Amino acid sequence: MSNILDRIQNPEQIAELSLEERVTLAAEVRERIIGVICNTGGHLASSLGVVELTIALLTIYDPGIDKIVWDVGHQTYPWKLLTGRRELFHTIRQTGGLSGFPRRAESRFDVFGTGHSSTSISAALGFAGARDLSGRSERVVAVIGDGSMTAGLALEGLNNAGAMQTDITIILNDNAMSISKNVGALSKHLNKLLTDPTYNRFKDGVWKALGKVPSLGDRMRIAAHEVSSAIKKTIVTPASIFEEFGVNYFGPIPGHDLAALTGVLSRVKKISGPVLVHVITKKGKGYSPAESQPVSHHGISGAVVKTPGANFTSSFSEALLDAAEKDSTVVAITAAMPDGTGLTGFAEKYPERFFDVGIAEQHAVTFACGLAFGGMKPVVAVYSSFMQRAYDQVIHDAALQNAPVLFAIDRAGVVGADGPTHHGIYDISMFLSVPGLSLAAPRDCSVLKKLISRELSDLSGPTGIRYPRGLEPELRFSSPESLPRGTGQVICEGGQILLIAVGSMVATAMHAAEMLKDKGIDVMVFDPVWLKPAPVDTIRDIALNRSVVTLEEGSLRGGFGHYIASVLPEWNVLNLGIPDEFVAHGSTREIIADLKLDPDGVSESIEKYVRIICESS
Repeated sequence: MSNILDRIQNPEQIAELSLEERVTLAAEVRERIIGVICNTGGHLASSLGVVELTIALLTIYDPGIDKIVWDVGHQTYPWKLLTGRRELFHTIRQTGGLSGFPRRAESRFDVFGTGHSSTSISAALGFAGARDLSGRSERVVAVIGDGSMTAGLALEGLNNAGAMQTDITIILNDNAMSISKNVGALSKHLNKLLTDPTYNRFKDGVWKALGKVPSLGDRMRIAAHEVSSAIKKTIVTPASIFEEFGVNYFGPIPGHDLAALTGVLSRVKKISGPVLVHVITKKGKGYSPAESQPVSHHGISGAVVKTPGANFTSSFSEALLDAAEKDSTVVAITAAMPDGTGLTGFAEKYPERFFDVGIAEQHAVTFACGLAFGGMKPVVAVYSSFMQRAYDQVIHDAALQNAPVLFAIDRAGVVGADGPTHHGIYDISMFLSVPGLSLAAPRDCSVLKKLISRELSDLSGPTGIRYPRGLEPELRFSSPESLPRGTGQVICEGGQILLIAVGSMVATAMHAAEMLKDKGIDVMVFDPVWLKPAPVDTIRDIALNRSVVTLEEGSLRGGFGHYIASVLPEWNVLNLGIPDEFVAHGSTREIIADLKLDPDGVSESIEKYVRIICESS
C-alpha cells in the first residue's frame, strides 16, 4: 500500500484521517524532510520539531478559510509538504524552486510571508481585525517560537492582543531554542511554567477529557502519548505573564503527542478572546544528530563539500579575541546569534564581557551605546539583514550621540538559498545616509583583521565593518599595515578604465580586468576600503583621463556607486550592483551570475560601456 503522505493531495484530507493514520503520517513527513534536506541543505532541526503541531493544525483548522500565520518561517517544511507542494519539495531553496520560507506568491496557504522573527502576532491581529470589520468568522492562529517571543515586536503584538480582546489563538512553540539556546527573563519564566506544580495538578482531568474526543480511544491515546507525565493544563492564574497581558494561557502541552494537541486545540478553538497555547517540542525531533546538536543542525548545507580556507566570520572572531586580550574594555554583544556571528569563543573566554540579549537587535544597539558611554568598547556582531531591524536605534541612539560602537556586519551581500529576507544588500545604503557614521568594507580576511584592530584601538564614533559570508575570495593582495579612515588602495594599474570595487567585489574586479586586458581594455582596480568617509580626493586624482566604473555587492539605489557619481558630476560613471528589485533565492554563484556581477558579467558590462564611449567621442 502506498504511504499516506503521497496520498495527500490537499490539506483538507488530513482531518479525514484517523489518529493512527496521522501518527503514521507524522513519521513519513519527518522521514521525507530528513531525506531531502540532508541532500539539498536547509533548516532541518526547526522543521522536524513541528511535524505533529503542523498535522494538528491541519486537523483542527481549515487552511482554505482559517488563517495560520507562521513566525520566522524556517520551520514550515512540514506545512509545505502537506499543503500541495509535496512533489516540488525536493526543489526547496534551489534556484527556481520552493522558497525556504512562507511566501504568499507561492501558495494560497502561505497567508503571510516571513523570514525575520517575531512578526506573527502582529500580522495575525491584522487578519483578525479585518475579519471583525468584514463580519467574517474564520479563525486566526499565530505560531511563534519562544525565542521570537523575546523581541519587542512580539511583545507589542501581545500587548495589543490583550487590548483588542478579539478572537485569536497564539501557539507558543517552546523548544528552548531559537537558533542558539535562548536566554533572558522570559525563557526563565517559561521554564518555571514547566516545573511549577500548580500547572500539573489538573493533568488527570484533562487526560480524561481527551478521551471524550471522537477517534481518541484508549489504545490510540496510549500509543500516541509519548510522555504521559508531561500533559499539563493551567488554570487562570497570575503566575503566567501572559495572563497579565490579558491573554488566556493554556499549557504546557506535549508538542509531539497528537492526541493531546488535537484534543486541546479543538477545545481552545471554541474559546472567545485571545488565547495562548504553550506547546513543548524538541528541536530536531526524530533525527538523532539534530536532537543532540540542534544548533549545528538548525541550518545545514546538505551534500556540499566544504573547501578549506580563510573564513570571514572566524577571522572576525580571532581579531576580536586578540583585541579583547589587550584591552579589558572590549565587550561583545549578539542578538541570539553567538554561533553564527563567531562569538562563541569570546563568550567562553570572557563570559563577563559577553552579552546575548536575545532576538532584540534594537535593544542590542541601544544597550551598546550605554556601554560605550559607560567606558566600554562594545562590538555588536549582527547579520546585515538583521541590522535593518535596528535602523532607528543606529540613527538616534548611536549616530546622533556619536556613540563609539563598532558594528560587525556579517553576511553582507548575496547570501544564497535563504532568499530576499536574508540577503544583506541594504546596509551600504542605510549607513551612507546616516550623518556621523563610518563604514568600511574589507576585501579579504587580512584587511578585516587590521580594520578591527585599528578601530578598537581608537574607536571615536559609530563605525560599521561589512563583510560577506564564508570564505574570502580566491585572490589575495597585500595591504598596508595602517588603514586610516578615508584612504584606499590601488590594486592594479591601468590607464583606460578606473574600476572602483567594494569589498568582496575586488577579486571579481581583478578577474574582470584580466579578461578585459585580453580584449585591449586597460583597467585600474581601486579598493576604497572606506566607503564613509570615502577616499574622494584620491579617487578624483586617479580618475583623471580615465572612465569610471563602480562595482558593489549591494543595492544600487543609494549605494556607494551612486555616491561616487554624485561627487564626480563631470564624469559619466557606470554603476554596477544590485538593481532596485528583490533578489530571489538560489545558490550564491547562480544569483551573482544572474545579476551580472561575476567576472564575465562585469567584463561584458565594461566592454559595452567602452564601446558607447568610443562611439560618442
